[in-house]
Formats: sequence, structure tokens, C-alpha cells
Amino acid sequence: MPDSRKPATVAVHAGRPERSPDQPLNVPISMASTYGAGGDLEYGRYGNPTWSAFEDALGALEGGRCLSFGSGMGAVTTVLDLVGQDGLVVAPKHSYTGTLLQLADLEMRGRIRTKLVDITETAAVAAACDDAALVWFESPTNPALEVADVAAIIAAAHEAGARVVVDNTFATPVLQRPLEQGADIVLHSATKYIAGHSDALMGAIVTADDDLYAVLKGRRDLLGTTPGTLEAYLALRGLRTLHLRVERAQANATELVRRLEGHPALSEVRYPGFGGIVSIVLAGGAHPADLLPQHLRTWLHATSLGGVESTYERRRRWNAEPDTIPAGLVRLSVGIEDVDDLWDDLVQALDAV
Repeated sequence: MPDSRKPATVAVHAGRPERSPDQPLNVPISMASTYGAGGDLEYGRYGNPTWSAFEDALGALEGGRCLSFGSGMGAVTTVLDLVGQDGLVVAPKHSYTGTLLQLADLEMRGRIRTKLVDITETAAVAAACDDAALVWFESPTNPALEVADVAAIIAAAHEAGARVVVDNTFATPVLQRPLEQGADIVLHSATKYIAGHSDALMGAIVTADDDLYAVLKGRRDLLGTTPGTLEAYLALRGLRTLHLRVERAQANATELVRRLEGHPALSEVRYPGFGGIVSIVLAGGAHPADLLPQHLRTWLHATSLGGVESTYERRRRWNAEPDTIPAGLVRLSVGIEDVDDLWDDLVQALDAV
């Protein structure tokens, strides 16, 4: 039965053990590879009580049934494994590089065909869905922060007979619930906002279709893309404060964007109007962006995002990043620190470079 409570309440209470005297409030870490025969689990690759608690909680938040994975890329690989030989996948030209690399690798090996689109051009995306097996997109996109017309693209994809996957890593179920708009699958790099403390590598997918869930679980069992038990425990612990962390990060991001507008070191500030990710484009290009690590002390130079700490990275330092991303674009993952400390550190660094 769907949980009708608000996301903040669901995040705190879903995935708990049954209430009874002396029962722990949290599902413990089950370090088990093997179970007694005759039950539902049988073997450690098929399930674990600690995974199940995490999956119950995230599934309730997204409005479906969740499967957890050892990484976001494990989830990506499992979903793409559903696409038949020579099937067409439509995806944004600006996406997480791991996803783009996976698509490129499968196409190079003759497994699938891909069509990369500007996700903001809804009519063009709809036209590209013709003959597609899968439409895959992020909103906002990583790191360009483009926002898609989620409902319209889902409708167009379904009319064309394609399944739809929405990577909801940036928005999280606190800000966006794509299953309610008709998506077939929601995907997360749970390493990011879901776990939220830069200490657990995990992925997840959620679907409201029981038949599709069974197929995806079968693929996970066969491919072995399962999470670690400790990671699932940490991710669930992090999930309990997701709403608080997202609210604070979003408030900080909104204020930083307001203060950054018009700064002479920047040619552009990109912010979709929600969430904790901001992309700034330095007017001088790659060189001043590469000097930022010499000047920033509170902000951390790192490639991941969505943790309690604020991080930054020039995305084109990675060769796989599309050349349509400006060389001077720096992705800021705004954390939950005091916004004045973040601003003071950032503005002195921008002034210095």
C-alpha cells in the first residue's frame, strides 16, 4: 500500500523493523552470504535484510519498489541490459559521463544504437523517440543543469512504445518523483544525495511495475551487481536526513547564486532553480578554473557530489566530458555548511584567479 505520509516522515520511518518491546529501531547489519534452505533468500546474491530495509525506504520515497546495487554504474548496466540487440536508446548529449561511456561502449560493440539529443528541445526529443526501445534522461542534466519537460518526454516516449528511465540523482525524491509522471524506472547513484556522507558507494533503481521489477531483479541476481551490506546500512542511515540535507543545500545554493550574479570572474551562472548543484563558467576558461584549488580552503576539490560537504570540479578536466561543456565550467556541489563561510571562501578564490 502506498505511503501517504510526507517525504520527510517517510524518510525517517520507512524501512524500520516491526515495533515490539526490545526490538532495535534500526535493521541491523546482516553479514551473511548463506541462509538456511527453504526460505525466500537462500543465498547472499539474492537478498539481504539490510538491503531490504534500504530498498523499502527508498521505494516508499519514490513511490515504487526499489532494488539496490553496488554502484550507480551497476544500476546503469543492469537497466541497459534490458535493451535488445540493436535496440535504440535516446539519451541527452549532456549526461553523467559514466552513462555516456557505457552507451558509447555498447554502441561500439554493436549491441545497441544511440541517439543523443538536447533534452531541452522537447519536440526534437519526441521525434527522436520513434523506433526507440529506451528513453533515458536526467533532469537537471549533469553538469550542464538543463531541465527537461519530464511529463511531456515520458508521454512521447510511451506513445512511441519506448520505456523511460529518469536518473533522479540530482533532484532526489524530495524535489521530484518521476514515477508519478509516468516514468517506468527511476535511477539513483545512491552514493550521492541518498547516502549523503561520501562514505558509501551504491546505486538504486525504483519501478512501480511489478513485472518489470521481477525482470530487473532477475538481471541483478544474474549479473551479480549487488551492494555491500555495510554500504546499504550507511545509505539507509544517510537517507534518514535526506530532506534536511536537501533543504539546507538548496537554501545555500539559492543564496550563493544570488551573490554570484554579475561577478566579473564569471561569464555564466547556471542554476535550475532547485537542488544543491550550481555550475559556474569562469570567463577566462580552463586556466583560472584550474587555479581554484590553490585558493579554496572550505570547498573541497573532488569529483563526486551530494555530500554534506561542499565540493567543486572543473568538469572538462576529464577527457570523456563532451566538448559542448565549456572548458571553464566548474560544477559546485553545495553542502550544508554556513553559507557565509562558503561565500567568503568562494569569492576570495574567484577574486584571486
